[in-house]
Amino acid sequence: MSTLTGTVALVTGASSGIGEATARTLAADGAAVALVARRADRLASLAKEIAAAGGTAVAIEADITDRDQARAAVARTVAELGRLDILVNNAGVMLLGPVEHAPIDEWDRMIDLNLTALLSVTEAALPHLLAAAESEPRRVADLVNISSTAGRQVKRGSGVYNLTKHGVGAFSESFRQEFSRRHLRVGVVEPGAVATELRDHLRPEIREVQQQRLSAMQPLQAQDVADAISYIVTRPRHQTINELLLRPTEQDD
Repeated sequence: MSTLTGTVALVTGASSGIGEATARTLAADGAAVALVARRADRLASLAKEIAAAGGTAVAIEADITDRDQARAAVARTVAELGRLDILVNNAGVMLLGPVEHAPIDEWDRMIDLNLTALLSVTEAALPHLLAAAESEPRRVADLVNISSTAGRQVKRGSGVYNLTKHGVGAFSESFRQEFSRRHLRVGVVEPGAVATELRDHLRPEIREVQQQRLSAMQPLQAQDVADAISYIVTRPRHQTINELLLRPTEQDD
């Protein structure tokens, strides 16, 4: 029997990168997976791929920066798949650059997606996660929040991104303290440089600098992070991985 058989996972930002790889991995582990993102065509293709491999997936197009859509995505997950055992808050954006003369809309986008959307989905999922933690097959539930090395260290040119990722860590630790005795676990994953679409959203002059940095090392792949998430949620009931930091071997910052 697969490790997560009988469970349901919801993955945000599932249309590419870490979210896409995580959805595939959790489905291979036996979970039915709700795929949540804005790009419906990519979600539909991924859902078909998971089904062809013998898994179960439902594609849910949603902009989770809209609280009503975030709540509706969770509600649809439970309505169609029957429960919710695992929430992976993966959706995020990284818009780097100096504070001086920064486009303020970039700050808003990071706060809206990296923080507010994470809180909205978590709030909607909470009663279902608590219910799953009290029932078979595992009698434990998991919240996994994707942060970054930017949630542990601060660099100039990434102040608001640092703000959001430090916030993810702080919220996660408070959440852990509140729900640990109810067997709702929380894990924070903090990847270093990963080869994903995250840098595609940067302004051209900043993207060039980041691409040069990435080319100087062998970056992590999305599957590396998905494997870490799978490890967290497949631990026995008495064990929690609260924080997992992973970097490319060659990354020195």
